[in-house]
Amino acid sequence: AGPGACTFDSRHLYTKKVCGESSIRAVSYNILADTYAQTEFSRTVLYPYCAPYALELDYRQNLLKKELAGYSADLICLQEVDKSVFVDSLAPALDAFGLEGLFKIKEKQHEGLATFYRRDKFSLLSQHDIAFSEALLSDPLHKELCDKLAEYPLVQEKVLQRSSVLQVSVLQSTTDPSRKICVANTHLYWHPKGGNIRLIQIAVALSHIKHVACDLYPSIPIIFCGDFNSTPSSGTYSFINSGGIAEDHEDWVSNGEEERCNMPLSHSFKLLSACGEPAYTNYVGGFHGCLDYIFIDKNALEVEQVIPLPSHEEVTTHQALPSVSHPSDHIALICDLKWK
Repeated sequence: AGPGACTFDSRHLYTKKVCGESSIRAVSYNILADTYAQTEFSRTVLYPYCAPYALELDYRQNLLKKELAGYSADLICLQEVDKSVFVDSLAPALDAFGLEGLFKIKEKQHEGLATFYRRDKFSLLSQHDIAFSEALLSDPLHKELCDKLAEYPLVQEKVLQRSSVLQVSVLQSTTDPSRKICVANTHLYWHPKGGNIRLIQIAVALSHIKHVACDLYPSIPIIFCGDFNSTPSSGTYSFINSGGIAEDHEDWVSNGEEERCNMPLSHSFKLLSACGEPAYTNYVGGFHGCLDYIFIDKNALEVEQVIPLPSHEEVTTHQALPSVSHPSDHIALICDLKWK
């Protein structure tokens, strides 16, 4: 059976053409790894409303390729990408549409992050990918944070157990070589009570991005995409948005007193959520909320247009996501950005 009308059909009306050379169409999307979709738990508890054939990898991949191809994007940041899906399916399909793909695996999970960029708009200058736990331990950049974390051994252990990664690529405009951009992509720890872990992960991410976009390539703009597993009311979101978080923020005790780890954090970027704060970007039976963002450097970039998300009616046609007409439990964020 085919999907019939898809949640992304009406969105494609806004993205028929590739945008002009002074604009960048960016997409961020957690595509739901097969590793997680195909478990007994997923079929019976997480997504019992989804027809079993619609959870199958082949079915979802075809839907996904159709969806992504129709966005005519310049940059696509994906999370939860199975290695085999990247190699055998997405990279060749998007290659045909003029996009080059880069992949960063999470060692333990066989899934990871993928960043695609349009070849005739950008060339790749360098890559600076890291695993948070490894960077925290070995990179002098994070020594201060690492020392502070050592005072909270329970939290430290949790942070170091995570295999979350950060993908950072520096791209150069093919038409105007003076224009370079730093594109970061991540997927933070998922647990609802893991606010404290996410704060530490995002602190490492922002320090690392600063090193690339301020030290290695002085003052190049950044676009930071991902599934941050953080709603707009969370400490992580407020830290990214405001540039700082107090040591008494409630997220430092997100998993109870014994895992409290109070520390003030700050960063120097001026970041803005390009797609605002949608009601939700993740919609499953037991939860819906905004977890995904495209953060942009507001000194250097501005938002030209945000492609509207599917209507609530479209999202809930088959109760929740994923469904026969939508390949993931998340919704893609898409916006057109332009250089200031």
